[in-house]
Amino acid sequence: MSLTYSNPYTVAQASVNERAGFVRKTYLHLAGAIGAFAVLEAFLLSIPAVSQGAMAILGSSPWAWLFILGIFMAASYIAQSWARDTTSLSKQYAGLGLFIVMEALIFLPLMIYARSVTGDNYLIQKAAVITLGLFAGLSFVAFSSRSDFSFLGGILKLGFFVAFAFIICAIIFGINLGTWFAVIMIALAGGSILYQTGQIIHHYRTEQYVAAALGLFASVAMLFWYVLRLLILLNSQRN
Repeated sequence: MSLTYSNPYTVAQASVNERAGFVRKTYLHLAGAIGAFAVLEAFLLSIPAVSQGAMAILGSSPWAWLFILGIFMAASYIAQSWARDTTSLSKQYAGLGLFIVMEALIFLPLMIYARSVTGDNYLIQKAAVITLGLFAGLSFVAFSSRSDFSFLGGILKLGFFVAFAFIICAIIFGINLGTWFAVIMIALAGGSILYQTGQIIHHYRTEQYVAAALGLFASVAMLFWYVLRLLILLNSQRN
């Protein structure tokens, strides 16, 4: 989750044209990030050696997944720091690009499983449609209400901390977290989207559209992950 900006000259204090321009740039960059993620993921999935290597590494030991998760978290922190840099636009784009690459890599095993194991050739597409629909609905709620949603910050931090502890335990001890965990994480991801949208409306500066797009992309990617995970679990129960 991106940090809140404490600056008196935020989007909320900007002119109507500046606010509209900031929002337009933010969502254009978000669309670009989603498109780049989709293209990169499709490219990785098209290379059999990459898919086989990823599954072999992750299947070798639960510690391999923990190691990769640690790398992802460290790279995500660096990416968000770069995206928040106010002195260099190229560094901001480098941060967004790094985050897209890391998301594509961390998604690869789940995508492979969804495509090759479940037997449903359209499971990924279904998850994408559901994710975009939920995102559109949550965005409408945030913009129509114009609420700050900053009150969600503490709740989300606690929720993600507890969820991360469960994930670590599941990886180490081989526990299947199951359907309800996926549902709870979808709810947390939805709350994160509301929170991030509130930050866009009230707390970012008008030149921080790259950081705003990265924050939203991170929340959308998490929502997509757990929607896809839920569909996989439901598919396995039917079979």
